[in-house]
Amino acid sequence: MRAVAKFIKWLLGLVVLAVAALFVWLYVAPPELIRVGSGYSAKIVCSNVFIAGRDPGEVLAVDVQAPGHPLLRLMRVSVDKNRGLVSAGLFGVLGKSVAVARDGLGCASIPDGDAGRARRSVLHTAAPAPVADALWPEGERVDASQDQSVSRLLDDAVLTGPGMRAVVVVKNGRIVGERYGDGFSARTPLLGWSMTKTVNAAIVGTLVKDGKMAVDNKGLFPAWKADGRAAISLADMMAMSSGLEFNEDYGDVADVTRMLYLESDMAGFAQAKPLKDEVGKVFSYSSGTAVMLSRLWQDAVGDKARALAWPRTVLFGPLGMNSAVLETDEQGTFVGSSYLYATGHDWARFGQFLLQGGVWNGNQILPAGFVDWMREPAPASKVYGKGQLWIEGPGDEENPGAGVAAGLPKDTYWMEGHDGQTIAIIPSEQLVIVRLGLTPAKFDYRPQTMVSMLVKALH
Repeated sequence: MRAVAKFIKWLLGLVVLAVAALFVWLYVAPPELIRVGSGYSAKIVCSNVFIAGRDPGEVLAVDVQAPGHPLLRLMRVSVDKNRGLVSAGLFGVLGKSVAVARDGLGCASIPDGDAGRARRSVLHTAAPAPVADALWPEGERVDASQDQSVSRLLDDAVLTGPGMRAVVVVKNGRIVGERYGDGFSARTPLLGWSMTKTVNAAIVGTLVKDGKMAVDNKGLFPAWKADGRAAISLADMMAMSSGLEFNEDYGDVADVTRMLYLESDMAGFAQAKPLKDEVGKVFSYSSGTAVMLSRLWQDAVGDKARALAWPRTVLFGPLGMNSAVLETDEQGTFVGSSYLYATGHDWARFGQFLLQGGVWNGNQILPAGFVDWMREPAPASKVYGKGQLWIEGPGDEENPGAGVAAGLPKDTYWMEGHDGQTIAIIPSEQLVIVRLGLTPAKFDYRPQTMVSMLVKALH
């Protein structure tokens, strides 16, 4: 018995030692997957707390958990509102990552821990003047349609989809219906994810109008001029056909998750990727491309402070998108692939802006014909446009003509983002339909049915 007891004691000691060694390893050199998870957790909580004013516990429990990865259930978050810092780690201590809030620019992931460098990117803006009690889009007042058919559609939870947070319907330039999920309102800024790409493309358009960029420009980065990447044009980038290698798989540590949560210089990371396909011939959706576009248009503006203010100066301010916050990385490059927060009303303003051909209050903000060019089919794709727009809706990215077959007008085009963010724009019907929420792909929700029924109700 004594020998058995000694053996058990020895075995328990070995187990304790192994656990301790594992803990030390995870603390000192955590696997990249844990760091991606903690970086994602810190960033999402930070933005939702400091931009949207939401409860960090709710964001951690709901938004962070949405991808469903088991590691995310073990993440714990600490929020320092006085310093504008959010840290996250496995059990709160392992593989820790930090995000920092800045004035006017939301939150930035700081994978190298250099909060000071991230804080050097700030945007000091005066609070917008109170909007007079004017109808949207001039103000925020809404006289919703009394059309009972529209109300019934928006009251149908199946049509608006699981996790819906905002639906805004605009007909002939006025909001005729809107609905919000529990805990959300017309005043809640919501993340557009990849709908940000379309806004970023429009910002490129403002520099084209100013003559500081041209879609046929090549040799876009100095390092590219020495190899085959010199042939990549701005148009190739806009159409997601650069030929550059980039893995857009969110399920593991891929290029996109590494860029967003492990790299302090996102554009530099994407820019270093080699050619994989012939330039202009193969469509390959890439968030890295959108971040590089941000870097290019910021360089075209020139002065850093002026570049940081550019989206607000030339787009958000003129459109009255007062809630809009476009976030940067640690280096001060706008994350034009993913990180724009805005209210449902302000996302609707941008959709209406595209419907009006880049004109707002009589001012031609984008070059004449630029929006039409954006929505032309990209040479390498039948469902994606030349300017970071979708011709087909969610789930139909491999099915040209699916929208028309489902009863949607032929001229319908889309802005699309992760987890169920969409804006359907239908010029022939003078209709813009915004749908925002937290709706992972596993639910297989498609807004096309809701959009089709709203088209019929408002025709």
